Amino acid sequence: MVRKTFHIKSWYVKTYDEPEFNREEILRYARAKENSYETCALLDECLKEISGKLCYKVCFSEIPLKCVSADDDILDLTFTKVKSCDLKKNLSGADSIVIFAATIGLEIDRLINRYSRISPAKALFFQAIGTERIEALSNLFNSEVDERAKSEGKTTSPRFSPGYGDLPLDVQKDIFALLDCTKHIGLTLNNSLVMSPSKSVTAIIGIGDNLGEHNHNCQTCKKTDCVFRREL
Repeated sequence: MVRKTFHIKSWYVKTYDEPEFNREEILRYARAKENSYETCALLDECLKEISGKLCYKVCFSEIPLKCVSADDDILDLTFTKVKSCDLKKNLSGADSIVIFAATIGLEIDRLINRYSRISPAKALFFQAIGTERIEALSNLFNSEVDERAKSEGKTTSPRFSPGYGDLPLDVQKDIFALLDCTKHIGLTLNNSLVMSPSKSVTAIIGIGDNLGEHNHNCQTCKKTDCVFRREL
């Protein structure tokens, strides 16, 4: 991967109200097979404890997609060049990209760490709640990008994150440099490319005239260990 310095003229930060909790998704992420009274009561306790304590922040920018090589899968994303067959396929037909970082803050990490010592069951549920929350936030932002693209007669590709498919996790460094995530939403990246807060996401969304054929399907996805994967 080739790195280069790129300064954007405009970035944006949005703070969202708390999305509605999806109990079914939380239970799925917790791999709770039985929707028993005890399970529901424990989930209720966790939801009551966490409600209103999370932040929902996104920073993002839209930039041109300069070049997709037909020969060597090298993509010029303007802020970096990267070799990825999977991202190339995902962005096929795009003329611009939205790069974003989203986080729900540190409070969920504090609760996970606390309950991992005194109540592993609650720690598991807070892990699942955190996963559902960052997915809900990402979906909310993604839907706004979709609607804006639709209003302009365009379509979008599914969001694509570093570490997914053959896109190197190392791309995180470029996204953080581009968006200045630490300054704008308090999101940091350590030398092992681990983000803090842990319930955070970075991703790329393509925008173009004909991207409707790129709808995601868990049945054809190669990442079978994905926590977001749905049972088929």
